[in-house]
Amino acid sequence: MRDKNQHAPRPPMGWNSWDCYAAAVTEKQLLDNARFMALKMLSSGWEYIVCDIQWYEPLAGTGEGEYRPFAELCIDEYSRLLPAENRFPSSAGGKGFAPIAEKIHDMGLKFGLHYMRGIPRQAVHNRLAIKGANTTADKIANPFSISRWNSDMYGVDAGNPRARDYYNSIFEQFALWGVDYVKVDDICNTNMYPGAPYSGKGEMELISGAISNCARPMVLSLSPGPALIEKAWHLSRYANMWRITDDFWDRWDLLKDMFARCEIWQSHVKSGCWPDCDMLPLGRVGEGFKKPRDTNFTRDEQRALMTLWCVFRSPLMMGGELTGMDDWTLSLLTNDEVLAVQRFGANPCQIAFNNEEAVWMNDAGNGGINLALFNLSDDEREVCCPLSALGFNEARLRDLWNKKDTGIVKEKIVLKIKPHGAELYKVEKI
Repeated sequence: MRDKNQHAPRPPMGWNSWDCYAAAVTEKQLLDNARFMALKMLSSGWEYIVCDIQWYEPLAGTGEGEYRPFAELCIDEYSRLLPAENRFPSSAGGKGFAPIAEKIHDMGLKFGLHYMRGIPRQAVHNRLAIKGANTTADKIANPFSISRWNSDMYGVDAGNPRARDYYNSIFEQFALWGVDYVKVDDICNTNMYPGAPYSGKGEMELISGAISNCARPMVLSLSPGPALIEKAWHLSRYANMWRITDDFWDRWDLLKDMFARCEIWQSHVKSGCWPDCDMLPLGRVGEGFKKPRDTNFTRDEQRALMTLWCVFRSPLMMGGELTGMDDWTLSLLTNDEVLAVQRFGANPCQIAFNNEEAVWMNDAGNGGINLALFNLSDDEREVCCPLSALGFNEARLRDLWNKKDTGIVKEKIVLKIKPHGAELYKVEKI
């Protein structure tokens, strides 16, 4: 089994194309966003550029919905998906994503790719070969295992030994392309089947094994959620990160709901294993959905979101367009003192939660505590945390968002917080 800690010793940080470009992202857009990250964000720890779904569909984004049902896909003779050359011109001549990955690596960044669980239906219907196996796609497919929301793939029969050969060939190809991160979809929760939401278990194991076999370190991210808490042991064994929610968008009710979700998963946050709160729908989003707009979150809500993701130690995957990002949003994403809470904190724990407020902490090291206080109500109010809850009688405070020391307190910390807002402090015992 691969050493997952080596692949993701800290929660990954990067950018994913979905929230802004949906299925229609192009080579130019990937590289433009990569250049921005390299210039403005790499020094703060942001490093992954992830191309999301349907990079193999030439006309993706041209239909009425998010996907064109039963679209003609780009695949090779071994049933493996290939980039659509009209959208990714450097892939021509069988080069795949290697030229794009090389450019991203030259910027000091890492390259990630989305993959739908299973095997292309097109390959199954045409009985294409499987590399390294004396069989064809139709022999390993499971036509009774499909996605509820995308028609590209059949699941595979994980009990068929040749299915292992298929996944090994997929990740062999990804390794040759220079892929560092794979987001596998329709697997964390196979929501087509309410009675069997973990029916992708066998394919998950095959994929993890294929990453080990390809001899290239790759982060394995699983979508969509919500992940099943009773399967935490299995997720921790085979994946680096997994979604604890369905698609997260810029609505306050979804953000407020995340406090309960994080509470459920807080004891499973550890090196190499990261429950994932999903992408950050910040800045400019929606272009690929033909509804370009700025995030619906207020600035206070955006700060609350970043505070929760960091104190919980969720992966950080920016969803908004990086190019043209305004200075305020950039400052939100590159506050090094706040990001240190996500990078180097430990043992996240929610210590108070009700309909009006929440209080979270994680260990800052050297006896210090990172403390986050949230106002979940619609009115400005005071949020309090007794120092005894942290094991302190007296403490020194540092405001991490504003990067300033704020003095010494006794008995309790009381902060006036704006509606839907948050504060984040480092608390050190005197």
